Amino acid sequence: MGLKNKIHAGYLYFLTLTVVDWVDVFTRPTYRHILIDSLRYCQQHKGLELYAWCLMSNHLHLIVGARDGYNLSDILRDFKKFSSKAILKAIQEENESRKDWLLNRFAYTATNDLKTKNFKFWLDGNEAKELHTNAFMEQKLEYIHQNPVVAEIVAEPEHYLYSSALNYAGQPGLLDVILLE
Repeated sequence: MGLKNKIHAGYLYFLTLTVVDWVDVFTRPTYRHILIDSLRYCQQHKGLELYAWCLMSNHLHLIVGARDGYNLSDILRDFKKFSSKAILKAIQEENESRKDWLLNRFAYTATNDLKTKNFKFWLDGNEAKELHTNAFMEQKLEYIHQNPVVAEIVAEPEHYLYSSALNYAGQPGLLDVILLE
């Protein structure tokens, strides 16, 4: 992560975590639920403050912060490391029709990365954007929740299960979020 995207303590961030080569992994419920469970674990045990999220087929948008005493960069590092290992394990063990193609894609990407041994699942970095103003925060919140609408998956943001739009519509979502005012 370059200096332009450096994460500082005490701020909220809009983040995009992207699967290498924009591979559509999160088309399967098994992999989506691994990611949701990983986010929930980070909320409960690692100090992640989750304000908004949307999981698409090949990327995850978040508005997040870290509780006092926790480091957001560390949380994200641990989240990406754990979720990538868990998803790769599921790909290997599940009845996955794209198994060979997916594993080959992630293995090939790893050959070009000195830090990675066998498979590379997430792109480096998080495209971290510090949320300085309410207007910028509202723009990013709208962008996150409109993602599945723009992709023509649903007609209304709150109809998409894998997003915090349900929470913002006053309904229980898959993850608890801290509502932005």
